Amino acid sequence: MHGRIKGEAAFRRYVARASDELRQANYTVSAVDLIVTPTRTVEEVILSTDGPKGRVDLPIAIVTDRGPGGLVEIRMYFSTWPITGEHAIRPPLLQHDPNVHEKGAVGDYQRALAAGDLAATLAAFEPQATVREPAGGEYTHTGTAELTELYTLFFSNGGGIPLEHCTVPDDGRACALEYNVTQWGRAAMPPEAGVAVYVRGASGKLIAARIYDDSNPPLHRPDPSFAGCVL
Repeated sequence: MHGRIKGEAAFRRYVARASDELRQANYTVSAVDLIVTPTRTVEEVILSTDGPKGRVDLPIAIVTDRGPGGLVEIRMYFSTWPITGEHAIRPPLLQHDPNVHEKGAVGDYQRALAAGDLAATLAAFEPQATVREPAGGEYTHTGTAELTELYTLFFSNGGGIPLEHCTVPDDGRACALEYNVTQWGRAAMPPEAGVAVYVRGASGKLIAARIYDDSNPPLHRPDPSFAGCVL
């Protein structure tokens, strides 16, 4: 919402401005999950603030690159849907890296997603897995029946959702994928940045997926209440 901030002086101004805005909105922060690797951290939180129509719960993912001297870059991902009721295109933050590959069920899921293969997509999840869209709250789907309905809708535009993979921090328990979405089924889309977090269950399959982007997908049977996401 504030664009790209670079340099200490600009960062200090951003922190001061953002902090004032949050205090005025009576904010609270709830922790969701944390992935830590030697060079990168992915933190998930729910930011609750007062909005024009009442209290708003906003899922946010914060990806931090670390170096020997400290923090190198912080990338924040969230949907504007809970705030404004509309989507906002976020240009790519990272370049596609063809050397990025996901392990196990995460990789199986990404291949199925790109192919638009419903059966293979569902097979990557445990039976009671949960998928949460970027808007959070009511846009959370649990169990095979709900995921079948969700992915049938996602694949309704004549194909899968191939993503440009950028980074994949993985601590063994959970994996995050920073990506760019450029295509949804038959439709080309404006390149947009996002991140998804995948948590493995006891079986090795996915027990949870949480998505942070602001895509407005070209669905064959669009639902006006659908908040949109890329998974």
